[in-house]
Amino acid sequence: MTTRILGPFNRVEGDLEVHLDIAAGRVAAARVNSPLYRGFEQMLPGKSLLDALVIVPRICGICSVSQSAAAVAALRDLTGLTPPPNGRLAEQLVTACENLADHLTHFYLFFMPDFARPVYRERPWFKAVEARFKAVSGSAAADMLPARAEFMHLMGLMAGKWPHTLSLQPGGSSRPLEQAEILRLITLLHGFRRFLERHVFGDALEAVAGLDSRAALDAWRQGRRGDLALFLDIADDLELHKLGRATDRFLSHGAYGLFAAGVWDGEGGRQPLDPAAIVEDVSHAWMAGETLPPADGLTRPLHDKADAYTWCKAPRYAGQVMETGALARQMVAGHALIRECVAAHGGSVQARVLARLLELAIVLPDMERWARALTPGDVWCHHADLPDEGSGVGLVEAARGALGHWLSVRNGRIENYQIIAPTTWNFSPRDEAGIPGALEQALAGMEIDTNDPMPVAVQHVVRSFDPCMVCTVH
Repeated sequence: MTTRILGPFNRVEGDLEVHLDIAAGRVAAARVNSPLYRGFEQMLPGKSLLDALVIVPRICGICSVSQSAAAVAALRDLTGLTPPPNGRLAEQLVTACENLADHLTHFYLFFMPDFARPVYRERPWFKAVEARFKAVSGSAAADMLPARAEFMHLMGLMAGKWPHTLSLQPGGSSRPLEQAEILRLITLLHGFRRFLERHVFGDALEAVAGLDSRAALDAWRQGRRGDLALFLDIADDLELHKLGRATDRFLSHGAYGLFAAGVWDGEGGRQPLDPAAIVEDVSHAWMAGETLPPADGLTRPLHDKADAYTWCKAPRYAGQVMETGALARQMVAGHALIRECVAAHGGSVQARVLARLLELAIVLPDMERWARALTPGDVWCHHADLPDEGSGVGLVEAARGALGHWLSVRNGRIENYQIIAPTTWNFSPRDEAGIPGALEQALAGMEIDTNDPMPVAVQHVVRSFDPCMVCTVH
């Protein structure tokens, strides 16, 4: 048996190393290391409650609105505030905007360029992929980036800026819109729809969102032009539906009032989400302490700890390893096509990417509906005094999956603040029972080219989760 260390990974947010034990040309075991500690949880105790709204968005420059939304949800839980309809719609719009923009960036700039590598030059689709997705010279970025930039103008209208907006508040939104601004918002959404329908799908969003089986997907793609169809050609040829299977247990906090919260396992189907079932195991993390619920959790670095190999804790739900992300959201929400794909081959590289693109088609029409429902002149934000004592939990969905913030307050100041980010779930280390995390399971058993210093198949699996390591070690 030999051991390989892969890293650093390009086109991954933050620092990542993957240790592979290889025997007979296959991965016998994997260990995933998040090597850069950042310590946001240690910055927050002693601060004013509203300081969290300034500090936690800076955990990440890609999903800063999601971090803000989780902090807002925790403070909302603490105060009992309920935002007015305009405030609720505004929060849904800005969080969905960030998440959809992230999906687009991941597909076009992080994931698809791997298929333009010379290792695939003999594949029948290679020339088309090289012309479309090769870094710098491919046409896809020239199409996508202006469309993404225009779409992100929504943040300027509704949140004042991006990243690190302060518009989201426990009582709603601090940025009311006038009628002319709402019309501008609707125009931006229609422009993004045109890009998606022309370049990503080659069809109406509603037609794509309505695909309800693999047979329907296969019939739809025949003769179809668009980047999803090209990806499906690649996936079939490389059998990406057989690559990267992890736990087949999925967790979602629910999103936008559109996707339900819950957990999914292969035996019991969908179950209600019980936040009390979440714990963080630190047995293989460079952290002192013991397995605790996040509300009672501690962040105490212990860099020379025996048997530890990462700064990432190991979240578990009722003792089980869970996968989170777009695939989990659609499994829990009950999208028929995604459930059929997972039933046939499990969670895979293909299923994760397909679920991410389907969310573009599913969510944007609802964003158009939310924008039309905004009412200028009505209330956008409610207010309340912040309590001196108490606790709150904020559970939201970032693009990459389930994000949770847990806070406690004493004497009007933050006493403890704990965070579980999506990639903390997906890239967790082993727990005290020795059970590997989701990515570690997804890599185990796969064939590997021992002569390749950075096997491209490993990169496909890693990137299919759309990891964010800076969020992982917050």
